[in-house]
Amino acid sequence: MTKEVSKEANTQQPCNSNRAIPRPSRAEAEKAVEILLRWAGEDPSRAGLIETPARVVRAYEEFFAGYAMDPSDELSKTFEDIKDFDDIVVVKDIEFVSHCEHHIAPIIGKAHVAYWPNEKIVGISKLARVVDIFAKRLVSQENMTGHIVKCIDQALSPKGTAVFIEADHQCMSIRGVNKPGSSTVTTTFSGIFKTDAEARERFLAMIGKK
Repeated sequence: MTKEVSKEANTQQPCNSNRAIPRPSRAEAEKAVEILLRWAGEDPSRAGLIETPARVVRAYEEFFAGYAMDPSDELSKTFEDIKDFDDIVVVKDIEFVSHCEHHIAPIIGKAHVAYWPNEKIVGISKLARVVDIFAKRLVSQENMTGHIVKCIDQALSPKGTAVFIEADHQCMSIRGVNKPGSSTVTTTFSGIFKTDAEARERFLAMIGKK
């Protein structure tokens, strides 16, 4: 079962959506995990769980490292020695693991990112880094797709940007409606990919989605 959402580039969020929010201490975070363990019916003092609160907090540091990063920084270095390139640049099959902002359940998927350079050309690995930074935050797939497009548009001013994401949302595959094997597809297009059907179709063909 596939849910498909196509939307215009999100215009509400800046490229770096970090906000100055007071953070609790590590001890407070670990205490919160202990409380959740008790709520679930466990005994946090038993041998197998004594270190679990600390482990969960360390895991959260990895899962949500994107809050400490600005994706626009990854796109700040461009190459001036590449001249007269006027076509689509695509990075396919960028694997990512994110977490749903509604249930903090894993989202596991792949992103395909394309842009049509105007004057600025960026290293292709940087496009994958942008995906990773947004993925390492609590997200909705729809907003994540739009934020990637907007970030690339703001940093590079390309002729257009296209992002296609397909992912398994474990908030619906292992709980709730319990539909394993389902996938959610989102797309966002800007510039030439939005206005030119031929460019859009070429992008979809290049990533094997046509």
